[in-house]
Amino acid sequence: MQEIFISGSTLQLLPEKAVYLQDSRSLLVADVHLGKSETFQKLGIPIPNRVNQETIDRLKTLCTRLQPAQMIILGDLFHSRLGLVAEVFNAWSMFLASVEVEVKLIVGNHDRALTSQLQQFSMEFVKHAIQLENLWLSHEPDSQSHNLNICGHIHPYLKIKNRLDNFRLPCFYLDANKKQLMLPSFGSFTGGYEVQLTQGVIAYVIAENSVIPFAA
Repeated sequence: MQEIFISGSTLQLLPEKAVYLQDSRSLLVADVHLGKSETFQKLGIPIPNRVNQETIDRLKTLCTRLQPAQMIILGDLFHSRLGLVAEVFNAWSMFLASVEVEVKLIVGNHDRALTSQLQQFSMEFVKHAIQLENLWLSHEPDSQSHNLNICGHIHPYLKIKNRLDNFRLPCFYLDANKKQLMLPSFGSFTGGYEVQLTQGVIAYVIAENSVIPFAA
């Protein structure tokens, strides 16, 4: 875990690819992409179904350990209409019933076509960015001059090379110049975008159970 203080808030960057705000007992995750494996299967690409349950299990473990009052998902909870099959629908419904936490979804670009189905879940969803403490939460980057914008959508990772290895590691990407913190994708089958280290940028890289800062 790496703790940072910014915009008047203390943020705990967790190796589980989530952020915890202890003052408001808020858990933030982004880009869960449930149903992506089912989407690929319908396109003829064999991907194991266990990806969804492993992702939900990690989320439940976090909720059990931290006991947050609320969990805010910064977009793309589901991957597509093709992937929202009965198995995925039931697994998410069972998760919501099993945790005592208020769940709110900021609708992402992958969720927008699913708004009618979202109403069947016992959670709140909004179609716009929201403010929490002194933070501006959104799915896609949405910088505000006076707030730190915490967002998803990009799936940042940092490429680390040495003479023997070449690693692509997910990271929290903090750009002080833009007042922006991009979260890594919480889902385990989501790909990513390679980010660069420049002046004023810190990549908090996730390596096993650690969060390690890298700067230019």
